[in-house]
Amino acid sequence: MTLSDRNNIFKAGIILSFLCFFICIAASIKTIPVYALMETEITHRSEGILQAFTRNFFDAKLLAVHFSILVLVLYSFLTIMLNYYFFEKTMSPEILFVVFFAASFSLEALRLIIPLGRVFDFPSLYALTASRVILFGRFFGIFSLFTASIYGAGYEMQRQRYVIIIITVTSLLIAMGIPIDTQTWDSGFNMVIGYTAMFRVIDTGTFLITAISFFIAAWSRGPRGYVFIGAGSVLVFLGRNILLNSDTWAGLPLGLPLLVVGTWLICTNLHRIYLWL
Repeated sequence: MTLSDRNNIFKAGIILSFLCFFICIAASIKTIPVYALMETEITHRSEGILQAFTRNFFDAKLLAVHFSILVLVLYSFLTIMLNYYFFEKTMSPEILFVVFFAASFSLEALRLIIPLGRVFDFPSLYALTASRVILFGRFFGIFSLFTASIYGAGYEMQRQRYVIIIITVTSLLIAMGIPIDTQTWDSGFNMVIGYTAMFRVIDTGTFLITAISFFIAAWSRGPRGYVFIGAGSVLVFLGRNILLNSDTWAGLPLGLPLLVVGTWLICTNLHRIYLWL
């Protein structure tokens, strides 16, 4: 893939994330007023790293979930835009997949289909379709970051288009095969899905392998920056998990700094490594 083709993908990501952020802002007008009533109907709390410690002490606040979604979509937009600016003339095979990871957060805007469905009484098919798109984005995101770590470890893949097709098809097959209960949603605006334990293992295992691969890159290829990139991937995983699953106000001040600092470590060290090649 040429530098020009990659930059065009960056531009498409900027447009997608901006549109999703605009949709979130527009949807806020209709959704925020119904949150107080919806909180009385919650039967399932979302699960996650932070949730294991807080859900027994704090009630779910759907407005906090709403702002977490806004922050994730805004993070996607700013991350892609900054990477386009700093990597516009710098060739790095990893950065394309880091941007794919960031772009996947823009699809979290579709979680607002649940409160919007309460306002407009959408058919359940809308929620089902949105849920599958969200799941696709999440798996595409983690597989993209995993692919970036494989490039970092020194594995030579000449045709990036084939790699993109593989992770796209894999993510699509997983998202289409997961059973979804369209009548039940949790406090994080996620439809309840089947096989949650198995997919939690896939999610965690993929990120652990990703971090290890970046550390291997530091050992096998020499640049110490890969150590910081590996550490950044761990922070990104923790921040992502908190922001995707937290249903209290504690999620934002804990998850956002982890996600931002982790992304900064990954992108700045990649730029430093490839700037001098």
